[in-house]
This record gives sequence, structure tokens and C-alpha cells, in this order.
Amino acid sequence: MKTSVWFVLTPPVLLLDYAGPAEALRMAVDSGAPFDLHHCAPLSRLTTSIGTALDGLAPLPDTLPPNSLVIVVGTHETPEPGASKAFDAVTDWLKTVPAADARIASICSGALLLARAGRLTGRRCTTHFSLLDLLKHEEPTARVQDDCLFVDDGDVLTSAGITAGVDLALYLIEHYAGAELAADIARRQVVYQRRAGEYSQLSPWLAHRNHMHPAVHRAQDAISQDPARAWNVTDLAQAAHVSARHLSRLFAEHAGITILAYQQRLRVARAQQLLERPELTIERVAEQAGFASARDFRRVWRRYCDTPPREAAARTRQTGSRE
Repeated sequence: MKTSVWFVLTPPVLLLDYAGPAEALRMAVDSGAPFDLHHCAPLSRLTTSIGTALDGLAPLPDTLPPNSLVIVVGTHETPEPGASKAFDAVTDWLKTVPAADARIASICSGALLLARAGRLTGRRCTTHFSLLDLLKHEEPTARVQDDCLFVDDGDVLTSAGITAGVDLALYLIEHYAGAELAADIARRQVVYQRRAGEYSQLSPWLAHRNHMHPAVHRAQDAISQDPARAWNVTDLAQAAHVSARHLSRLFAEHAGITILAYQQRLRVARAQQLLERPELTIERVAEQAGFASARDFRRVWRRYCDTPPREAAARTRQTGSRE
């Protein structure tokens, strides 16, 4: 079943806030992600932050399909309530239309519209660093976070400014369509797969990427594209364009994990996927995931998983059959 995604635009929309996440989701759809994309606004034609205009936008819908995803895009200006009919229209729409089963996300200053609509009462949330104080003023009960790229508070997600919207889009793609597709879209957009620190444990494929060091990202890209390969530090250092000794130090400092542990986490994640195929023996799973033997696989598995491999796979299949 497809998820209806509704990009909600307000003039003057920040073009990168809109285009980056929209392109990520469009690429995901092209690769088979279960999204049905819509683009709506209080006006059929509205201005953007760079002076150009967007035409042909759908009106704000009177109702939404079940389990929709609403993404409120940021703007270049944030007028006071009552000063802009467009802003007031979006605020009123957010108050009444998205039902309890809808997830609502915001990019950059879009969080201010959520606050005005009462959607951030008591919520953990974030926005662009320059708007944090304004967000606290708009919704004093909100628990505003100032140290992360985005916040997932269940059915409400908020992101920091500009390119953080792409990080949020990748997170949503992972949630709805899987981590491998999210990683593929990140590579196609030539962006790093960064994550806020409190979310790093959710996906081994995207964990330990909440840093800005290009050499470490290059090494992580190489490992994630082929985790089964017997990578040595020298080969990774060549991919990262630094010395082997320097890469080991940088990896621990910026990724917060050793190179070996990072590769082992990805191999375990790959093994978890392979274990869902009951025709594969433990030996074949170990081999295809890059482990030297089934014994080595089980030893590493126990470091990260409490349940034995086959039992964990059986539980996953049972959960999937119930859904």
C-alpha cells in the first residue's frame, strides 16, 4: 500500500528546502518506493526565495487519505499571524485536516507553522539554528533541540535548516522503503548519510555518519558499498586519500568507532537480510556477508544481537506475515 506524501508550500518557499527532499523522494519512487507524491499550496502559483515562481500547484486538500505523510516546507520569510493570508491558510489547514493517523514533518522554518497550528505542544522538535528562539516563543511547551539535524517524535518530525531536509528525507525513505534504498539515494544525490546522534543506533547503514570529515565519509562509503570485501586499512586509506595511520585515527575520532567494528556492524546487517531467505544455510549466509566462517559469523553476531541468528530471522518473518 502506497503512502500519500503531501509537500505543503507557502510563499516565499525556500527552494532548496523543497527541491532537495522532493528530488530524494522522487528518486525513491523511481526505484520502487511506495510513495504517491503530491505538491500543494494555498495558491496555485507562488514565489520562491530566489525570485522565481512555481506554477501548477494543487490546492490544500479538504481531506487526506489514511496514513498520509505531510511535509511542511520552510520559507524565506515568517510573517506574524494575521499578516499573510497564505500563512494563515496553511496554519488553519494544519489545525484541522491532517488526521490522527497522519505523520507530519517540517523542514527548517516549517516548524513555526506546526507550532502555530498547535502541532508541537509538548513535543521534542528542532528548526534552523537562527529560528530556535522564535520556535520556543511560538510554542513555549515544546522541547526544542538545538544540537541535531532532525528530531523524530513519533508522528511529528522536524528538521534543521536547508540541507537537513535531505537528511530527513533519507530517514523517511529508510523508514518506508528500507535502508539500502536510502543509502542508494544518498549516493545518487552525492550527499553524506548523516544522522543525528540520538538516532545513530537505528540503522547500521546510516549510523556513525553524523560528522563532517570527508576522508572518513569516503572510507565509510567504500565499506558500505561492499561490506563483504576483505577491506584492509591500506586499501581504505587509498579510497579516502589519506595515510593508513591517519585514517585509523580520524575514523575513531569522527565516527566514534573503529574501522573493524564499523565493517562488522554492516556485515551483521547484511547477514540479517540474508537470514530472511530460509533456503540459505548459516555457512552461505556467513560467506555472502563477508565472514571467514560460520563460527566467526556467530562470534561477531553475539556482540550485537541477543537472539541466535535463525531465531531472529524466524521472528522477523513472523512479524512480516502478520503485517
